[in-house]
Amino acid sequence: MTKNKDENNTLNSKKELFLANLHQRQQEAKLVRRIVLIVAFVLIMIIAIVGTSGYFYIKSALQPVNPKSDKEIIVDIPIGSGVNTISQLLVDNGLVKNAKVFKYYVKFKNESNFMAGEYHMNPSMSIQEIIDSLKTGKIMQEPIFTMTIPEGKQLSEIAAIIAEKTKQNEEDIWKQLNDEAFIKGLMAKYPDLLTTEIWAKNIKHPLEGYLFPATYSYYEEKPTLEAIVSEMLDKTESIVKAYETELARDNLTVHQFLTMSSLIEEEATKNVDRKKIASVFYNRIEEGMPLQTDPTVLYALGEHKDRVLYKDLEVDSPYNTYQNVGLPPGPIANAGTVSMEAALHPDDTDYLYFLASKDGKVYFSKSLNEHNELKAKYITENN
Repeated sequence: MTKNKDENNTLNSKKELFLANLHQRQQEAKLVRRIVLIVAFVLIMIIAIVGTSGYFYIKSALQPVNPKSDKEIIVDIPIGSGVNTISQLLVDNGLVKNAKVFKYYVKFKNESNFMAGEYHMNPSMSIQEIIDSLKTGKIMQEPIFTMTIPEGKQLSEIAAIIAEKTKQNEEDIWKQLNDEAFIKGLMAKYPDLLTTEIWAKNIKHPLEGYLFPATYSYYEEKPTLEAIVSEMLDKTESIVKAYETELARDNLTVHQFLTMSSLIEEEATKNVDRKKIASVFYNRIEEGMPLQTDPTVLYALGEHKDRVLYKDLEVDSPYNTYQNVGLPPGPIANAGTVSMEAALHPDDTDYLYFLASKDGKVYFSKSLNEHNELKAKYITENN
C-alpha cells in the first residue's frame, strides 16, 4: 500500500512538473509573440511614416511653386538640351521645386519631344502644364556652327575637334576634360551614367568612351565646354537608357557595356562583322582567354599605327589585352549604336579567333591551327 502511495506521489510530482514546464513555455511563447508583434508594429509604423513622408514630399514637389503667382518668367531652352539640363533650368528659374522629381516624373510618364526655344512661363503652372508647354517651342534660327564627332574617336581626338570648332586652346580643353572637379560636377548631373567606375584604378581618362558620336548644332559662337560635353552626355544617357533591359539581362554595368562596345568599334571594319567580333570576345572571356585585340595595345602605347609589332605586345599596361585577361579598365574610344547593338546581341558562334586581311575582309576561325593557316594565307604571304 505504501509502495502504491509513493508511486502515486511520484506520478503526481512529475505531472505537476510537466504542467509547470508547460505553463512556463506557454508564458515564454506569449512573450515572444508579444515581442514579435511589437517589433512588427514598430516596423510597420516606420515604413508607414517614411512612405507617408515620401509621398507628401513628392506630392509637394509636383505642386506649382506658387499657385497664386502671375509673374512671367522667360526661360531659354537651348537646342540639344536633355532632361537633366531642362530640369535644372526650371529649378534655377523657380518654376519647379525639385529637379530630380521633375526628371523622374518625365521618365515615369514617358514624356519626350521637348523643343528648344524661348518660353514664357509662371510659377503657378503645374508640372504637366510645363511639360506640355515644352513641346511647343520653335526654333527658326540657323546654327552658327555644327560639330561632328565620328565613331571610334578617342577623347584626345574629340578635344582637338572641340578646340578647332570653338577656336579654343586644345591643351586647355584637354586639361579641363581630365580635371577632377569638372568631372565630379558632371557626375552629379549624370549619376546613373557617370558612376565611380570611371575613377577605377588604372583608368587613363575618366570620360573616355562616354561622349557620344554624332553631329551637334550650336547657336552661340562660344558655348562653354560644360555645355558641349553635357549635350554629348545627354545623348549617351538617352541611348544607354534604351538598353536598360538588355544590360540588366546580361548583368552588365554601363561602364562594362561601353568598354566592350569600344573594343568592337575599334576592331570592326564593316557593320556586318560586328556581331561576330562580339561573339569572339565573349567566347574568349568565357574560356578564360585573353582578348588579344590590337587596338588596346595601341591605346596603351598612346599611338596610332597601321600595324602592331610583336615588341608592341610587350607594353606593360592594364589596357594590354595580350597580357591581361578580361576587359581593359575602361573604354578605349567612343562607340556608335551599331557596336553597342553588337555588344548586347552578339552572334551565337564557336569562333575564338579573327583577323582582317588587307582588303578589309574579316576571317573567323574556331581553332588556333585554323587561325594560323588564315594568317599565313592572308597576312604573311601578302607582306
